[in-house]
Amino acid sequence: MLIAADLLIDGREGVSLTHLMLEGFVLVVALCGAGLTLRRFLQVNRDLVIARRDTIHWRDQHRALVQGLSAAISDQFSAWNLTPSETEIGMLLLKGLSHAQIADLRGTSERTVREQSRSLYRKAGLEGRADLAAFFLEDLLPPQR
Repeated sequence: MLIAADLLIDGREGVSLTHLMLEGFVLVVALCGAGLTLRRFLQVNRDLVIARRDTIHWRDQHRALVQGLSAAISDQFSAWNLTPSETEIGMLLLKGLSHAQIADLRGTSERTVREQSRSLYRKAGLEGRADLAAFFLEDLLPPQR
């Protein structure tokens, strides 16, 4: 809009035709860029709507399985004698949050989260986050050939 307004003002002031053509070209390029950006935005928005719909469908279709898995994880955490803090951190680690994100979420320091994570791994006899995830996912995946 600013370029168009500048074109009108320049046209009334009698600037050269070359200057007007150059600004006109810039206006056309800007409009094309805005159109392409809007088109891409609308496509991404459609994809997001589809992804959200698919997520809700998957979650609804597998709600019982997810609840059962959550209960099984909680039972295993209890068997490992984890504290409530270690249990919460374990769940957040399994969800894929970083130590910094967990600390932010829980209102603690990252160092505290790291120490509680280490305590969790030690009680569970695991080496780290990857082993924790593998412990619960290993039996859910089909065997390798």
